[in-house]
Amino acid sequence: MTRLSLTLGYVPGGTPAKWARIWAERQPEVPLRLHAVAAADAAEAVRAGTVDVALLRLPVDTTGLAVIGLYEETTVAVVPADHVAGAVDELAAADLDGEPTLLPLDDVVGWAEAPGVPIDHRPETTLDAIELVAAGLGALIVPQSLARLYHRKDLIYRPIRDAPTCPVALAFPDGPQSALVEEFVGIVRGRKPGSSRGQGQPAPKRTAREKSLAKQAARAAAGKVSSRPRRAERGRR
Repeated sequence: MTRLSLTLGYVPGGTPAKWARIWAERQPEVPLRLHAVAAADAAEAVRAGTVDVALLRLPVDTTGLAVIGLYEETTVAVVPADHVAGAVDELAAADLDGEPTLLPLDDVVGWAEAPGVPIDHRPETTLDAIELVAAGLGALIVPQSLARLYHRKDLIYRPIRDAPTCPVALAFPDGPQSALVEEFVGIVRGRKPGSSRGQGQPAPKRTAREKSLAKQAARAAAGKVSSRPRRAERGRR
């Protein structure tokens, strides 16, 4: 028999660990397979069925997808460790005016009015751009999670307080979903285990007598005998 599993795609800097832990607690018999995907390929991976669901960065082409916004990432500037930005806790966009900047081909910020002066060369990936920042060629504007992912001792990063944030979302195929996808969506949305869809009918409500008997049993288990049985016993004496 084929063993069921669910595949979660995630882009560099994505943080699936929290939901993977909850999934393992609720679905210990169903593996959650984590599959790293490039930011530019994440949406297509869902459409093609390479992954069942994906954590991706917006904006992307969401044709054929259902998308749930999750959180907004802070946008930061990555610069050499000896840069003047190291003297402050955060930057304004104007602080980067005239600064040489790097714009990798896999840029995920998409800030049309970003400050700075882009250099002619566009590195292929953000990781390549990080190497060029370390070489002193310019600053790099990225989501904070990518700055953390590619952190080096010879680099620092500072939040840009007036920059647009970088949205992160969960995407899955539009239309009817499998029970496993619905369960994962429920986890991401914060549903409690008993309230997740697809887990069968809810337990029937107890009658008043059943509730009373349950309370008596709980008191007895705690060493507290109900007074009602004692009165009945005295009446028999």
